[in-house]
Amino acid sequence: MTQEEVKELLIKTNAIMDGHFLLTSGLHSPHYVEKFNVLQHPEYTEKLCKAMAEHFKDARIETVVGPVTGGILLAHETGKALGTRAIFTERVDGKMTFRRGFTLHEGERCLIVEDIVTTGGSIQEVIDVVRSHGGIPVAVSMLVDRSAGKAQFEGVEKYALLTMDVETYKPEDCPLCKQGIPMTKRGSTGK
Repeated sequence: MTQEEVKELLIKTNAIMDGHFLLTSGLHSPHYVEKFNVLQHPEYTEKLCKAMAEHFKDARIETVVGPVTGGILLAHETGKALGTRAIFTERVDGKMTFRRGFTLHEGERCLIVEDIVTTGGSIQEVIDVVRSHGGIPVAVSMLVDRSAGKAQFEGVEKYALLTMDVETYKPEDCPLCKQGIPMTKRGSTGK
């Protein structure tokens, strides 16, 4: 899939939204990507994940790893397309970790998948978990890179189906707040 095809699919499913949003990172933005608007459609999820898998078909990936929640769907479908297993990380007491008996063998080649990346902090945590369990984080594949390519992962290749340059603001510098524009409700938190 081309970046334009991915963007068209996200627009078609109302996954790309405009308003005044509080992001998971704590930053504010006039744009939001509600991944579940597209991921609720299994055929679209499969198509997007096949595109991610295609990019890494020759990378000798053994396991696909994604963080809870959206990363579970992406890891499953990408792993299916690559013919590998798929596992996920979760937060326990604020720290990213493997649970449910998930382990990696020493040198296990992992593809890390994520839905939306703004700063890359959560993905870096997943990379650290993979490394701490003896795995090799070969690459990070993202549905949407909202950082316009600025998010970097030391020593790890990255690939995004769609790269967007979306403005983000610290709350104290947010022009939308200064204009009195209320937050747009979105996602599972209702914020």
